[in-house]
Amino acid sequence: MPETPKSWAMLHCKCPRCRRGNMFKGGFYSFATNKINDNCAHCGMKFEIEPGYFYAAMYVSYALNVMYGGILWTATYQITHNSDSPWMYIGIILGGCFLMSPITFRYSRVFLLYWLSPKVHYQPHLDTDDKISHN
Repeated sequence: MPETPKSWAMLHCKCPRCRRGNMFKGGFYSFATNKINDNCAHCGMKFEIEPGYFYAAMYVSYALNVMYGGILWTATYQITHNSDSPWMYIGIILGGCFLMSPITFRYSRVFLLYWLSPKVHYQPHLDTDDKISHN
């Protein structure tokens, strides 16, 4: 069986170790829940590797918001050609970052686990359709 592509697994917020189990409960903009699972349902990996591990995700969130701000500022200028109204830019950037916050919440944790965690490695033998017993 071919291995699950890393980009597909990241895009769909799958476990970085097996690329099969879901990292999050609910949908991106779900009013019911937008929470990270404690463990992978497929391979049993504990997502919060150590206490307070996801505090580091705040730095990734900050970087993503800076990127969103730059993109929104550039797009606003390209569309309006207005350089006189700082309030327009502030409103659009803050509103855009607010609307993107559920996506930022998820992908800051995905990026942290996939790219910035030296302890987490993909294990191809776990990338199967069979659910792994993690007793």
